[in-house]
Amino acid sequence: MSPEPEPVPAPKQSRAGRNLPAAILVGVGLLGVVGASLYWRPEPFVLFVVLLLWAGLWELRQAFARRDLRLPMVPLFVGTAGMVVSAYRGGAEALFVAFVLTVAAAVVWRALDGSGLSAVRDSAAAVFAAAYVPFLAGFVVLMLAQPDGEIRVVLFVLLAVANDTGGYIAGVMLGRHPLAPTVSPKKSWEGLAGSIVLATVVGVLGAVYGLGESPILGIALGVMTAITATVGDLAESLLKRDLELKDMGSLLPGHGGVLDRLDSMIITAPFVYLVLSVVA
Repeated sequence: MSPEPEPVPAPKQSRAGRNLPAAILVGVGLLGVVGASLYWRPEPFVLFVVLLLWAGLWELRQAFARRDLRLPMVPLFVGTAGMVVSAYRGGAEALFVAFVLTVAAAVVWRALDGSGLSAVRDSAAAVFAAAYVPFLAGFVVLMLAQPDGEIRVVLFVLLAVANDTGGYIAGVMLGRHPLAPTVSPKKSWEGLAGSIVLATVVGVLGAVYGLGESPILGIALGVMTAITATVGDLAESLLKRDLELKDMGSLLPGHGGVLDRLDSMIITAPFVYLVLSVVA
């Protein structure tokens, strides 16, 4: 009688519930793609943003289907590309106009497919999707279109990375007091403090050596990023709880879906853009 085969061990999970090696590899890979797309010309980064947002919208479509909500993907996909390109070429006003046109097209598209309560619900979901994903992300492209835009985008991305890394390390090592236990049990006040500390360090270095501005700007960016990113994380956690999902997708091993990676960034982008527009 042959011995039974030994079970294959499951991927090692960290205390925070991640496959840490996969998360690190994917994170480094994404940073590499961002850096490479910004190195020569800004257009490759604009294309990269559009592709990421299309993936995020597709995840949202799959998630909303659990509640019998149907997103009109054609106008949302076209509108996403339009918003991103409009933001880069025409600025904030063009971004807003493209958003309004996207919403109108999505509502009309859904109305042509039938009326009634389901059409109203689907149209409301489409408005949310257009605002939550491409419109908010458009502020990253607005940063790119500004003077020293590549530096501003890199600083924004590094602030987001520092927020996540600082919160993760402090939360795993020191986390004792839950921040919002009914929404995201793994988030802690200690993790938030770690996010503030590391994001502030990155903000000060970026403001002084990247933009030639006062360290006070870096402190403001670091604290603001930690707060807005945490709000973004909690907002998506509420959405996933309502949809009864652990992750919005599985495209990024160790992170979940694209929206699981972008949730804090897209909420933070308008605030970073506004601060840099006024000060730097």
